[in-house]
Amino acid sequence: MKAVFMVVAAASLILVLSNFIEASKAMDVMHITGKVLCQDCTQGWNEWVDGAKAIKGSVVSLTCLDERRRVMYYGSDLTDEAGIFDLIVNRTCHGKTIKPQNCFVRLVSSPDPVCNIATDFAGGKSGVKLHRPAVVYRDLLKYVLSPFYYTTPMCDEPDTNDDDNLETDDDKDQNNY
Repeated sequence: MKAVFMVVAAASLILVLSNFIEASKAMDVMHITGKVLCQDCTQGWNEWVDGAKAIKGSVVSLTCLDERRRVMYYGSDLTDEAGIFDLIVNRTCHGKTIKPQNCFVRLVSSPDPVCNIATDFAGGKSGVKLHRPAVVYRDLLKYVLSPFYYTTPMCDEPDTNDDDNLETDDDKDQNNY
């Protein structure tokens, strides 16, 4: 009895996954949406965590690569008053199908003169790959990303990476402090 149930469950799972794959292939466009906010570390804990304000006019980009890791699509969008962006992309570009798993979204710029240092909270600075769509319904394929954040220059962490150290070996031998 358990074996029959397992076979039926496995067959159902395969059917659902194949329907999902076919449905996502048939969709002509995909939507990538998210929010861009400003976090100010000079505020108290509650304001810093819960008081992030939306940045209108921030630029967010989408870059999609082909199988050979070459850029096949690049697009960008400005955020609205609520800090929300919505990139709408055709799934075919120059006769090739864009594979969402080869695409990533990242922060480009902030128009805010005070809050303009990109952070890597939720991967905004380095870029976020598209993994799983949040909505697959009829002809809608939508990816919803976690909020990206900018911060103020006062909150920016200095780069302490030794690779960027311009000190030569001769300077190190002199023990200058």
